[in-house]
Amino acid sequence: MASGIKDKVAILGMGCSRFGERWDCGTEHLLNEAFLEALSDAGIERKQIEAAWYGSALDRVNVGNSAIPLATALRLEGIPVTRVENMCATGTEALRGAVYAVASGAADIALAIGAEKLKDSGYGGLPVQSKGTLNDLWMPYGSAPAGFAQLAAGYRAKYGVSKADLKQAIGRVSWKSHQNGAKNPKAHLQKAVEMDTILNAPIIADPLGVFDCCGVSDGAACAIVTTPAIARSLGKRDLVTVKALALSASAGREQSTNQWDGSYVQNTRNAAKAAYAEAGITNPRKELSALEVHDCFSITELVTMEDLGVSEDGQAWKDVMNGVFDADCEIPCQIDGGLKCFGHPIGASGLRMVYEHYLQLTGRAGPRQLKNPTLGLSHNLGGVPYNGVCGISIVGLEGR
Repeated sequence: MASGIKDKVAILGMGCSRFGERWDCGTEHLLNEAFLEALSDAGIERKQIEAAWYGSALDRVNVGNSAIPLATALRLEGIPVTRVENMCATGTEALRGAVYAVASGAADIALAIGAEKLKDSGYGGLPVQSKGTLNDLWMPYGSAPAGFAQLAAGYRAKYGVSKADLKQAIGRVSWKSHQNGAKNPKAHLQKAVEMDTILNAPIIADPLGVFDCCGVSDGAACAIVTTPAIARSLGKRDLVTVKALALSASAGREQSTNQWDGSYVQNTRNAAKAAYAEAGITNPRKELSALEVHDCFSITELVTMEDLGVSEDGQAWKDVMNGVFDADCEIPCQIDGGLKCFGHPIGASGLRMVYEHYLQLTGRAGPRQLKNPTLGLSHNLGGVPYNGVCGISIVGLEGR
């Protein structure tokens, strides 16, 4: 039986660029912005990095489809560098590569970095034209808002929630993220928004309005990982370690059979089950200190609360309205502002989420700082609810 990753790898340093409309620079600039912060935080020299993983989803509008652009941009001389892509779980995939390399003993210190520069590309969201003939066959042309809006119809039908009540609940999801993002100097959008503005915004895909949808953005995020023993030898204390990394991809059941009712995302449930087992978590609502989830659309975040087991099935909309996931309540979600305020530079998002947990766990989140956090969960969801991939990472204080 696999022994898992818990506490075998420590985060030595992290960095995150400012997200937004970065007309002033290229992807290589964003990479260096995140990397240099992580390198300084880790307190090591560039030459001490023994392997690197680069997450980039849209090669045709960024720097290309190999690892060479990363090695060139960061001047990583003569070490193994690998480019990875797995839709919106791409940043988490980069982290998985670096963490597993350290855990296996293949590298003492490894780098994970993700970046995407989308604002000047014309890219506006799914679908990406041709990810391969099989993928195109299973994911025919359709917009991302339309694909995720179907969760709302399935959820309402299954649990008997009125359209007005669900609209209020998903509106509050976006309201919460904007409240949090207003406190984050690295967020793309740093402005609180009133509920009336959110609820009365133009509809994109019923019931999702403009403020129920995250935008595209430019950004990068980075992690440097090593063993706990090496981290301590470098003078680090109060280590943040990796507790679990889990991934689940669609095999076609939801889209090709009538077994799925459209009210949940099976891949999130699969990945959460695996991650909790690896991290030794039995009651996520009580044990997790904070959540960063893939709020590409507000209905996605609401449904994810049930898929992660922090809300009972059919109850997440009530938990949202009761403020359970607000910054000062039971289990804060999107304390950094989420995709809603950061936008979604695809390759960077998974690592950006872990960066927020890392800041919180090391007490460096400034005005967003939570009281005594111990465990943080990050969640990515790529593709569409009926055909996608989910990545979950859990990080926390060593020994907790």
